[in-house]
This record gives sequence, structure tokens and C-alpha cells, in this order.
Amino acid sequence: MSSDDVSRRAFMRTAGGAAAAAGAATATAGTAAAQEVEPDWPSAAEGNVGSYTDARGQDSVTISVGAGDQGLAFDPTLVWVDEGTTVVWEWTGAGGAHNVQTVDDGGPASLDSGDPVGEEGNTYEYETSGEDAGITHYHCVPHTATGMHAGIAVGEDVATVEVGGGSSDAVFVPDAARALGIATFIAMVSTLGLAFVFMKYGGTITRQEQA
Repeated sequence: MSSDDVSRRAFMRTAGGAAAAAGAATATAGTAAAQEVEPDWPSAAEGNVGSYTDARGQDSVTISVGAGDQGLAFDPTLVWVDEGTTVVWEWTGAGGAHNVQTVDDGGPASLDSGDPVGEEGNTYEYETSGEDAGITHYHCVPHTATGMHAGIAVGEDVATVEVGGGSSDAVFVPDAARALGIATFIAMVSTLGLAFVFMKYGGTITRQEQA
């Protein structure tokens, strides 16, 4: 075996490794962004603030009653909890007298804090159970017309929607990853081009130089 053949084969092994690395980088750049989901809330339950908290895994969660600029909101407005979680509504003292009550046909959880109260620090506690599984839409009765609504989702058996990335099946590639993919593709083509030139003319050029 001639020294030209040995050099040519060594070069091809190097070129092949570079091409494989370029292909791997390009494939990595094409990984789709993960989708997130949250409960499919009734539109009216988003209320005046529309804040959302995923409180699954927590033993308890506190919701402010009388939140927002005018004290006419629940915050967080939308909460997802496990069965057995204790939900505590705590009054801020703003916005007048409020209460917590499930709207008519609003869902499985029977929320009812009683008569409206305006005192700061007043609380209403409700421990969720399997009977509350699903999504419940509730409101403040005195301020229902002004948009003081909210929602609570209990358990894993709830209707959900994808958020943060839409429902398209198309692969999302960040700008930085796209640039990396293009650069590695160019490097791969250049490497293979040099390999072709070396294979076709390398031995001839070497023999001419030796002559």
C-alpha cells in the first residue's frame, strides 16, 4: 500500500468524523420546544386579573379576595390543585364586602363562604376532595357584574389546552439553533469538497512535486 493511499484514507476518516459531528449538531438544533398545558378554563372565570398558579404538589394555597387596583378581583384568579389540597381565601379589606360562591352550574366544587364580608384578614377555607375533580367557576356575588370571577381546577382529570407554543405540529427552531445548523452544514459541505479534491488530485499533485 502506497503512502498516498494511507494519507487519503486517514483524511477520509477525519472528514467522515467531521460530517457526523455536523449532522448531529444540526439534528440537535431541530428539537421541538416542549409544550405546556393548563386547564381549559371557562372564559368568564378569567375575571379582572386573570392570573394563574399551578399549585399541584402543595398542601395548601392562598387566594387574595379583593385584589387588583380597585379591590374587585381574586388573585391568583385561576388555580390548579390536587385532591386533598386546602384552599384558603383571605380578604384584603379592599373593594367593599365580598364572598366566595360557585356560580350556577359552575362546576363540581360547592364553594360558599356565606354573607359578604369586608373585614381585612377574614378567611374562608375549603379542602378539596375527589368529588371536586374538574373545573369550578366561582364569583363574588355582590360584584359579579363587575367581573369578580375566578376558577379552581382539582385533580388530573380535567380538560386542558396547550399554552406557550400553540397547537401546531411544526418543529420550532430558535434563531441561535438555526444559525448553528446552517454553519455546521456549510462546514460539512466544505469538508466533503476538500475530501473529493484530495481523492481526485492528491496523488497526482504529490507525484508532480516529487518529480
